[in-house]
Amino acid sequence: MPIKLYKPTTNGRRGMSGNTFEEITTDKPFKKLTTNRKSSGGRNHAGRTTSRFRGGGHKRRLRMVDFMFAKKDIPSVVQTIEYDPNRSAFIALVLDQDGEHRYVLAHTTMKVGDTIITSENAKPVAGNRLLLSNIPTGLFVHNVELIIGKGAQAVRSAGASALVVSQEGEYTQIKLNSGEVRLVHKKCYGTVGIVSNVDHNQIVIGKAGRSRWMGRRPHNLGTSMNPVDHPHGG
Repeated sequence: MPIKLYKPTTNGRRGMSGNTFEEITTDKPFKKLTTNRKSSGGRNHAGRTTSRFRGGGHKRRLRMVDFMFAKKDIPSVVQTIEYDPNRSAFIALVLDQDGEHRYVLAHTTMKVGDTIITSENAKPVAGNRLLLSNIPTGLFVHNVELIIGKGAQAVRSAGASALVVSQEGEYTQIKLNSGEVRLVHKKCYGTVGIVSNVDHNQIVIGKAGRSRWMGRRPHNLGTSMNPVDHPHGG
């Protein structure tokens, strides 16, 4: 994914960069798989701030991405590659052989027309989802299940991948991007490939206003607060 550099026409533009979105094939989501996203502004049900420096931002609709992969042995064809404002990775709209549409995370080489499948003994090629015990060592996986039957919980952000290191008894040893090596049960599922949008961490936001569009508010130091608000206040 190439990075687009902006001309320094203003102070805010100087040094700013963005995504070219070359992989994206449509700018409109599949409406039946979207729902309203209510902004909490970092507040809980009592109205108290529990997550600081959140609020505002552009209006978004949630895309209902499938992380459970309950359907087994049913091939799916990729219809579109789409941008998702709620996550760093791109998503793909797939059409199952039984006629149902789903959203799944797109991997780096995914294209419209590709066929993917979730099966215990699927071929270990990019996009296919199979048991960790059936994935050869040395392959990269994402959308990794940590607890049997709970769905994909790990390795889901842009450019993320885990390396299958070895098979040890009932467990598969995987190495995460952080360098951590984890033992995951062999009966858990993983998707072969690397998550799309690998250059996401190279993008320079460039100005404060762009952070506000994303719903991020300014951070202020604890020393500037009152003692009631922060341990450093006063």
